[in-house]
Amino acid sequence: MPLGAESARQRAAALAERTRFGVPIRARAVPVFIPRHHESPIRAILGRVAIAAGLILFVTLVVFIDRSGYEDQVNGDGVNLLDAFYYATVSVTTTGYGDIVPVTDTARAINAFFVTPARVLFLILLVSTTLEVLTDRTRESLRKQRWRARMNEHFIIAGFGTKGKSAVRVLLGRGVPREKIVVIDQNRRAVEEANAAGLVAILGSAASTSVLDEAGIERAQAVVVAPERDDAAVLITLTARQLCSKGTTIVAASREEENALLLRQSGADSVITSSEAAGRLLGLATEAPRLVRVLEDLLATGVGLDIAERHVTDAEIGARADLDPHHLVVAVVREHEVLRFDDPRTTSLEQGDRIIYMYGNDPI
Repeated sequence: MPLGAESARQRAAALAERTRFGVPIRARAVPVFIPRHHESPIRAILGRVAIAAGLILFVTLVVFIDRSGYEDQVNGDGVNLLDAFYYATVSVTTTGYGDIVPVTDTARAINAFFVTPARVLFLILLVSTTLEVLTDRTRESLRKQRWRARMNEHFIIAGFGTKGKSAVRVLLGRGVPREKIVVIDQNRRAVEEANAAGLVAILGSAASTSVLDEAGIERAQAVVVAPERDDAAVLITLTARQLCSKGTTIVAASREEENALLLRQSGADSVITSSEAAGRLLGLATEAPRLVRVLEDLLATGVGLDIAERHVTDAEIGARADLDPHHLVVAVVREHEVLRFDDPRTTSLEQGDRIIYMYGNDPI
C-alpha cells in the first residue's frame, strides 16, 4: 500500500461523515490577496512623513536665518537654533503657543509667503494621510467585491508548489488571463509569490468550505488539485465536488497509482499520477531518448508541437477526422469515450464530437 493511502482513506471517510451530518469545514478567516497596481499605502504614508519632516526643517532654516526678526516673549531673549526648530513645529502643526513671535516686517513677510504655505501643505498631508489610513480597508473591501463580481468561468489552483506552478504556466501559455486564475495555498510565502506574479491568491486550506466559497468555486470553470500529499488531494477533491457546479472540471495530481482510484471516487474527472508518469518517461528514455524529447515538447506550450482539443464544426460532420492537413488528429471524444485515431468510428464525425489534435508551433 502506498505511503499515506490508509491515512487518505481515513480522512476521506471522516470528511464524508461530517458533510453527511451537515457539519461544514470552515476556516475562521480567509485572507484574499488581490494584485495591486498602485503604490502601497505604507510606502505612500512614509513618503508623506518624509515631506512633513522636510517642511519642518525648511521652516526651521528660514526662521533661524532671520532669527533677529523673532522675539521670545517668555525669556525675553533672542532665538537660537533650538528655538527656531520649536517655532517651526508649533507653527506648522498650527499649535501656535504665541511665546515666539515675528516682530519685524521682514519676519512677518517671510511667515506670510513661506511659513503659511508650508503650514497649509502640512495640513493637506495630515488630512490626506488620515483619510488614506481610514479608507484603506474600505477600498480593499470594494476591490474584493468588484473582483467577486467579475470572477466567472475562472480556474482555481489548489496548491502552488511545483505542480501548481506548472499548471499556471500552461494556462497562461494557453491564453488564460492572469485575473482568471485563483491560487489557494496554506503557505504564506507561496501565496505572496503567486500574488507577486499578478495572480489572486487566498491563504488557507483548499479543503475548507469557506476558502473554496471565497474562491468562487460555484462559478469556476475548472479546479486543479495539486497539494503535496495525496490525502490532502482527496479531501480537497471531496469538498470541491460537493460545492462546485456539475459543469466544473476537477483534475487532481496523485503521487501513487493506488490513490488515483480514490481521487476518481472522490469526484475528480481526471487524475495525473506524477510518480507513474515520471517512471514511464524514465523507462522510455533508456531506449528512446528522442521519443521522450517529443513528449516533453508536446507538454510545453507555445514551442514546437502543441496538442489541443476542439469541437467539430458543422462542415466536418459526416467527414473523416483526419481531413485537415494542418492538424494531426490523434483521438476523437464521443459521449465521454475517447476513440483512437485508428478506430473505424472516427471515419465519420458526429454532432457533439470533440477532436484532439496536434499542430506545429513556431519556436519562441
